[in-house]
Amino acid sequence: MKSFFIFVVFMSTVIPVQSQASIDSVKAAVNQLFTAMKNADGVMLKNSFTDSALLQTIVTNKEGKIIVMTESIAGFVDFINKEAPGNADERIVFESIKIDGPLAMAWTPYEFYYKAGFSHCGVNSFQLVKQAGVWKIQYIIDTRRKKACQ
Repeated sequence: MKSFFIFVVFMSTVIPVQSQASIDSVKAAVNQLFTAMKNADGVMLKNSFTDSALLQTIVTNKEGKIIVMTESIAGFVDFINKEAPGNADERIVFESIKIDGPLAMAWTPYEFYYKAGFSHCGVNSFQLVKQAGVWKIQYIIDTRRKKACQ
């Protein structure tokens, strides 16, 4: 009985540490994307994604209809590569992270600043996949608005 009690106490202290390490590694993968954007580093940006990654945005068109726009990762990398460092500054808050084996989800409200001026805000929803021990972004979908950011 004493051995069982020691095992339960040990496992209750080990599991949260492992979980926090996993959460921190997911945060690091997402933060890599925003560091690459801010530094105008296209190579680092490209390395943040899987080879089959998808980037989408939910917007309201001129007719007031909600649509989902798909952007190419290559186009996004090209845009960032042409910017001066500091021009693309997205500031996020990690609100939720969920992990199941090689799959992770991160929910991050954000504010985006372009050339030091406020551009827009919204929420990013990330899906990440752990490949060869490294978290990579497989999918991002976000919302964008100019008001009601807080």
